Amino acid sequence: MFQATSYSGSKNEKYDLVIKQLKALIEDEPDQIANLSNASSLLNQFLDDVNWVGFYLWKEDQLVLGPFQGLPACVRIPSGKGVCGTAVADNEVQRIEDVHAFPGHIACDAASQSEIVVPILKDGEIFGVLDIDSPSKGRFDEVDEEKLVEFVQTLQKYI
Repeated sequence: MFQATSYSGSKNEKYDLVIKQLKALIEDEPDQIANLSNASSLLNQFLDDVNWVGFYLWKEDQLVLGPFQGLPACVRIPSGKGVCGTAVADNEVQRIEDVHAFPGHIACDAASQSEIVVPILKDGEIFGVLDIDSPSKGRFDEVDEEKLVEFVQTLQKYI
């Protein structure tokens, strides 16, 4: 049984704990949707100052909304469009301090000010992205990026 947890220690230590929790949640479950649902919920509970945490999955040459926590969101995003589509097109993390300064930003939640998107690969091919928004500019730093990449690398082993 899970319950809300307070995390203590350094930022790195907190992320290390949430990554261990992710592994414990998903290592024995083969269903991708269940695992992505728990992963989004876990991150939403763990991260402070975020207003959207979720996944877009690569289907039919576009990103399609997957499991998430937050307000209703855009359903389909083409490659190269917005922060998520750019992460797919470039196959690299997008850490955006001010989404309003990002050319072609797709505003699903008007409260979002910053965003981080981490590509997810399966068998070397794009599977989707982890997308996290914050209502604060500059919310995500190098540690967030490094540890969210590690979070996704752990998740990739079970999808």
